[in-house]
Amino acid sequence: MEEGTLKSPGHCEVTTGQADEYGDTDPYQWDAREDCEVRQILDRVADKWSLLVIALLDRRVWRFSELRREIDGISQRMLTVTLRQLERDGLVKRTVHPVVPPRVEYELTALGRTLHTTIRSLVSWTEHHQGEIAAARADYDVREAAVRA
Repeated sequence: MEEGTLKSPGHCEVTTGQADEYGDTDPYQWDAREDCEVRQILDRVADKWSLLVIALLDRRVWRFSELRREIDGISQRMLTVTLRQLERDGLVKRTVHPVVPPRVEYELTALGRTLHTTIRSLVSWTEHHQGEIAAARADYDVREAAVRA
């Protein structure tokens, strides 16, 4: 592939053929502009509520009220917004059952399950390194306190 800049479907500039500071070339690098599709998707799926919803939906089908009770601190409005965004992105399927009162259930789509696999890797990494991160935070806090003193 020739060196240069390509426009990806989300209008991100994708740099090709150029090595980064480590000598790696990655044709899938994205830019930091707000209108970059990759950035928008990452912002959506990596927010704290989406991660929790995706993790829960991997276990089973849930009703809205069950999700709300299970996710500590989420408001009804935020859960509604999160579920709608995940549904719009094709990660969550919403099923309305024609009963009185209406029953609505949520589950991961096949695409959503592939994302959960990635999230599970991130959680595993976090669990494995949480001690190191806690130590780094404590060291940082001590240094900052010394600077302020």
